[in-house]
Formats: sequence, C-alpha cells, structure tokens
Amino acid sequence: MEAISFREQITEAMRYWEPRRLIYNAALALIVLAYFAAGYPGSKQSLQLDHILVIFLLAVLANVAYCAAYVVDAFAQASGFRETWRKHRWIVFATGVAFAGIIARFFAIGFFDISRQ
Repeated sequence: MEAISFREQITEAMRYWEPRRLIYNAALALIVLAYFAAGYPGSKQSLQLDHILVIFLLAVLANVAYCAAYVVDAFAQASGFRETWRKHRWIVFATGVAFAGIIARFFAIGFFDISRQ
C-alpha cells in the first residue's frame, strides 16, 4: 500500500465529490419542483419572501451536509481500505442523495401541501 499525502487525499475527494454535487442538487430541486407543480396553483401562494428564504436556507444546509462526505472520504483514503473505498463510495453518494431526497420531500410537502386544494 502506498502512502498518499493529505493534500492528495483531499484532491482525490474533490475530484470525486464535486461533479456529483450537481446531481445531488438537481435531485433535490426536482423533488421540490415536483411538489410545487403538484400543488399548483395553491402552492403559488406559498411563495412569500419568508418561505423563499427558508427554502434558500435549506438548500445551503443541504450543501453543508454534502460536505460531510469529504471527512468520510479523507478518513477512508487514509486507511488500509483505500482501494475498496474508491470502488464502493458511490454507495455513500446514493445513500446520501436518497436520505436528502426524503428530507426534501417532507419539507416540500409542508410548504406546498397539496391536500389543501
């Protein structure tokens, strides 16, 4: 097993995770937009400044949570399981997108309650 520097670990993590951040954000945006569309035109009334700011805050927090993958990735790359991790880290990505999607769904249901129509 070859030792790699911390800098190389972080560079490798960025190469893997940053392109996938677009997929992550797109998945969450699609969920929110789907619930907005399902609740339209009633959901249009939810678009008040405070609600828009809360949605923005939640989007920022979702991206902060995404950064947790860097900690896990750097730790796993420093271990003896580096090659195994690199082959299977897509599972962490898929699980994270699913988990964040569930949370986004619950918030979207709360914002754009389609049962009120």
